[in-house]
Amino acid sequence: MKKSFPLFVLLLTLPTILLAQGKKAIDLDAVTEKHFLSGIGILNDLVSIPNNSNNKEELVPNIEWCEENFEKRGWKIERLETKGFPMLLAEKTFPKAQKTVLFYFHVDGQPVEKKRWDQEDPFKPVLKKMENGKWETIPMETLDSSYDAEWRIFARSSSDDKGPLAMFLTAWDALTQEGNSPNYNIKVILDFEEEIGSPNLPAAVLIHKEKLAADMMLIMDGPRHLSNEPTLSFGARGISEITLTVFGPRAAQHSGHYGNYAPNPAFRLSQLLASMKDDEGRVTIPGFYDGIKLTETEKAILTKVPDNEEAIKKKLGIGSTDKVASTYQESLQYPSLNIRGLAAGGVREMATTIVPAEAIAEIDIRLVPESDPERLFALVRKHIEGQGYHILDHTPTDEERLKYPKLVRWEGTISYKAFRTPFDSEPGIFLNKAMVRAFGKDPIKIRISGGSLPIAPFVDALQIPAVTVVTVNSDNNQHGPNENIRLGNYKEGIKTALAIFTQEL
Repeated sequence: MKKSFPLFVLLLTLPTILLAQGKKAIDLDAVTEKHFLSGIGILNDLVSIPNNSNNKEELVPNIEWCEENFEKRGWKIERLETKGFPMLLAEKTFPKAQKTVLFYFHVDGQPVEKKRWDQEDPFKPVLKKMENGKWETIPMETLDSSYDAEWRIFARSSSDDKGPLAMFLTAWDALTQEGNSPNYNIKVILDFEEEIGSPNLPAAVLIHKEKLAADMMLIMDGPRHLSNEPTLSFGARGISEITLTVFGPRAAQHSGHYGNYAPNPAFRLSQLLASMKDDEGRVTIPGFYDGIKLTETEKAILTKVPDNEEAIKKKLGIGSTDKVASTYQESLQYPSLNIRGLAAGGVREMATTIVPAEAIAEIDIRLVPESDPERLFALVRKHIEGQGYHILDHTPTDEERLKYPKLVRWEGTISYKAFRTPFDSEPGIFLNKAMVRAFGKDPIKIRISGGSLPIAPFVDALQIPAVTVVTVNSDNNQHGPNENIRLGNYKEGIKTALAIFTQEL
């Protein structure tokens, strides 16, 4: 039987019907364009605050800015205490929402060397365009009347990771001003120690896990694929660090008097490090790659990433690659052993004719889900002992120097483990729908990214899947001088966040 409704009932319900339709019919491009300039203002305001995570005093204005900006938008905020600098939790709830999405950003940045930047101050954002192969400064006010997707804003943390946070806030402003809202609750966790490895985050997540409870986690950090096409990353490698110090004479000695007599720690350390890899870049330590066996299905997934191997080699300026795997994407599926720094004596104008007292190597191990860092540490230690070294956790005493021919000090830390989420998980399907609405095509899907993020503690403690929504340009110089964000990426990042907010969950 067909039911009829009085006219006044239809009139009362019409605004609700239109709002529901409006949520589905929002013009992502038009709304993004409308709010783009205000988004540039948010970005420039945020990146103007120095944010070296090694300097706690610099972090205070950053957390205060975040508190003010979330609070004035009607979000509930709370500082979550850690053993170091606190994290900030912002929360927005909706009466009929059934699900909760947790977003992660970090607000701290790497240290800067001002003299290496091509501008007065890395914390004074500068708009630049490419002219005759060089980046030339143009007035920021140019954006009031002109726009080019290839122009860039140069400032520390413009891409890593204040840019994505500014995209998020801009999209939120656009959403609310359009009279719209998500159909799920949102929590945002802001990390202020990511660039120093988030050492206090794992313990803090366990303490505050009830407040952080959610159905999924979305991370807005990191660059798109080299093609700059819309990209989702379904995992990230973890990271652990080792510092090895090999000892020679108690104090540096004249190489004329004691060369050929006092063993040189720089040579010994070089030989020790060289013993860990073969000529083709594969780790020779037995068991290092155990547990990783890529199936044909997994290899097929990796081949769908549109990498150009020759272009990658050209970009890096290398004629050959390590032979851990046959392609770039396959290489990311294995743990890596990397020497990130060496020190012994001096070079160039600091060179002296000495036998150094010690030689130091800084090593990082990038982890994949199959590799337990404690197991890898044990394998590396066993290998070092197999090379005839006695391992210490301190500077050797005189007695130890006389007793053991080869001495090495070991310092090891595990920052965080790896995580990986299936493509067909709930956030994977949810985000794919949002990206298709925004860009008219499926995004590139990365199985696991090369960089590390402190997300595994959330995944493990909260028992939720996590996916990274990467938005910035891959050539952004993050961590280095002249960090920048491409305007086209910034605009598309706002649209991406807006598509996520308006995608039903």
